[in-house]
Amino acid sequence: MDWIVNISSTILIFIAAIFILVTFHELGHFLAAKFFKMRVNKFSIGFPPKIFGFKKGETEYVLGATPLGGYVQIAGMIDESMDDSFIDKEVKPDEFRSRPVWQRIIVILAGVIFNMILAILIYTGMTWNYGETMIPTSSIDGVYVEESSLAHDMGFRTGDQLVGINGERVQYFNDIFNPSKLTDRDLSFMVNRSGETITLSAPPDFLDRINREGGRFIDETHSLPSSISEIQEGSPADSAGIQAGDKIVGVNGESVNYWVQLVDHIQNSEGSLQLDINRNGEIIQKSVTPDPETNTIGIHSPNPAEFFNYETKRYNLAQSFAIGFSNTNDTFFGIIQGLGRMFSGDISVRENLGGPVAIASITREATDAAGWRGFWNITAFLSVTLAIMNMLPIPALDGGHFMFLAYEGITRREPSPKVRMGLQQLGFILLIGLFILITFNDILRTFGG
Repeated sequence: MDWIVNISSTILIFIAAIFILVTFHELGHFLAAKFFKMRVNKFSIGFPPKIFGFKKGETEYVLGATPLGGYVQIAGMIDESMDDSFIDKEVKPDEFRSRPVWQRIIVILAGVIFNMILAILIYTGMTWNYGETMIPTSSIDGVYVEESSLAHDMGFRTGDQLVGINGERVQYFNDIFNPSKLTDRDLSFMVNRSGETITLSAPPDFLDRINREGGRFIDETHSLPSSISEIQEGSPADSAGIQAGDKIVGVNGESVNYWVQLVDHIQNSEGSLQLDINRNGEIIQKSVTPDPETNTIGIHSPNPAEFFNYETKRYNLAQSFAIGFSNTNDTFFGIIQGLGRMFSGDISVRENLGGPVAIASITREATDAAGWRGFWNITAFLSVTLAIMNMLPIPALDGGHFMFLAYEGITRREPSPKVRMGLQQLGFILLIGLFILITFNDILRTFGG
């Protein structure tokens, strides 16, 4: 029954995020059309079949059962509805086609603009409410680097101190993992090693390798010391006489300094472990055998707040807005650069391009990990992603409509309705094909195909 609950909650969280994104996007088109006094026949959130709807004034408001999009049907416009019944009729003053090109371009771009505004508002609200928790790079003396990891292959070594990215020193550890920097084609990291600053370059498939390693590279958890905060009662560690506050400094004769290093030794152990323990400055030895079912000994990691100089910064509304704008900008360029590297072949399309299954899974994971903060952060990210995807020059997307209007503005000649309809239908078929392909790829990737 647990899996049914998990799937149900994942679907509900996914629908909530998509509902917010689509509503805001279509609201942009709707308000822009109304501003220029265009007649809006239908405002639909979701695609057919219709769950319910009502009519107010000239507009029918509809909620569809397929929560993967929506549309605003503006009179005199060839759109997703493929309605061309108006083409041979006299142009009316409240129709889309009666307006100058610049007004029609604004209406088309309004959805994308509203998605960007939504991301700014979400990031602003999150910053204003919660502030920012920053970790100074100076507070992290060194990191543990596993030999088989991507970091080790790049040249990182245990004890290195991360101090910068792409040739720029940074004050806070958080700044190293800025999306617009991580997707840079010439990605490199700066580390301090034994008093010397060294630059380590990332391979072209850096993002692919991170995906294969479970989405983790190097973070503050790699710097936690091998100290024990709590012992589980009745566990192998409890039976061996290990105590909270002990620091494990050796396992089977090998030196240990970091928590992840200690966990690696325990999980890869075969039989009993000989532990060297620093207890109040005295080195003692203990023997412990991990639980054969879980391969753990019942110890808990130290609290990061005890070892890192976390700085929680609070901001007023104006400062929060500036950070919200900056975060949206970083997200935008991070996605653009990532797509560029994907299409140039630097990174795998199969491993990095996600559809509804991947989006639902990521949204659920973010919500589980950080509650509403995680939900809103991923929703802001998806809002920027939706804006970018909608501007692809594919007929049936906003980018396709913009392409037709740009042609009309330059040539002073509108594409024929027959050409528009044909390309709209072709674009719609292409989108359905892409949707099926991406969803199938999601399923294969999610279930290990």
